Amino acid sequence: MREDVFGIYSVLWPNVSRTYWASHQAPLRLPPAPKRLINLLAGTLYACVRTVAVLCIRPLDVSSAPHVAGGNVGSRELAACDQRHCSVTFLEHEVKSVVNSPTSTGMGFWSINPYIGCEFGCTYCYARFTHRYAVERAHDAGKASTKAVAQFQASGSWEIFERHIFVKRRQAVLAALERDLVRIHSQNALGDPHPIIIGTATDPYQPGERRFQITRAILERFSDARGLAIGIITKSPLICRDVDLLGELGYRHRVTVYISLISTDIRTVKLFEPHASMPHARLHILQKLNKAGVRAGINAAPILPGITDSVFQIDALMLAAREANVAFVHPSVLRFYPAVRDRFLSIIAQHFPNLIPRYRAAYRGNRDAPSSYVSAVQRRFQRIARKHGVDSDDPLQVREHRVAKQKMQLSLL
Repeated sequence: MREDVFGIYSVLWPNVSRTYWASHQAPLRLPPAPKRLINLLAGTLYACVRTVAVLCIRPLDVSSAPHVAGGNVGSRELAACDQRHCSVTFLEHEVKSVVNSPTSTGMGFWSINPYIGCEFGCTYCYARFTHRYAVERAHDAGKASTKAVAQFQASGSWEIFERHIFVKRRQAVLAALERDLVRIHSQNALGDPHPIIIGTATDPYQPGERRFQITRAILERFSDARGLAIGIITKSPLICRDVDLLGELGYRHRVTVYISLISTDIRTVKLFEPHASMPHARLHILQKLNKAGVRAGINAAPILPGITDSVFQIDALMLAAREANVAFVHPSVLRFYPAVRDRFLSIIAQHFPNLIPRYRAAYRGNRDAPSSYVSAVQRRFQRIARKHGVDSDDPLQVREHRVAKQKMQLSLL
């Protein structure tokens, strides 16, 4: 039975993605071995170009980067070979605490983001506003000029999020992590455990990680601890560099890797994630991680209303997930922050103009989609997941919920 969602007579938005894309490309499936090899080579070509770009540039030690003084931002320009990114500037970012608590974020987990800003520059990324706040805080501390703040706040400043990356000093990160782990263990001892998620705002394995290795340093520190629930969210093949380390961590902690994938349709991914790896490359990452014994699944986030929420799109995603033997596929609907709207809606206006008034009406005065729509998407997702025999639950959240429920039952005895 249909329900009126968004004031439109349909279970979901009248979905244009199938008719728009179907004439261009069939749903992605893992092809026979020879074709699969060709697709993997094509899908990872961009990552190879970025690797060459990084290796061709003289290594930069973050600890030696100059401090901001006299109103100028202390930074060093890195010329990139990639035509999509003509240059990326890495800025030193001081840090006192590296872990955000569940209380401060309102989320049910501790979060770590080694970088502020992201070279992948996905059009829907809500973290753009946090990037601007980092500059404002630097200005308040006398370490960034008023001109720099104005540049970050200017119209069209969304590109700065992709081309100016704040890097936290490795030693400062490790020192802060020592202090934060004391807080985490103390809270766990009180019977209130929460998982630690790395990469909740920006990708911890973006190209700069190959040089700075902040994410790897954090994981190496975790290898000295025990009994934590650790999640990593990324869409980068670079995570395969640490597959051995992740395997070792699995003996001490509950480790889960979430590979973000909004669609198996290459054109959709290129449109909204122009600098990220292609679907076949990410499915290959999943296969490699699972083969190494690392629990890994798909983070189907964000679900883009009217674009990636159709039966056609979700079914293709589940089919690819099943053939790649992933552990789970967990969805999350788009959160539409003000800092994202201009950039994202310009893409929608160009390729899906009929959806513009619906996005504006649905997200008017709110960053979250209407609850009726979210529920409808979740039901559809779960139904298709059952059809393909794929788990659609978030493994870390499910486990934490079960632990809390068991403790509540014990308290009643």
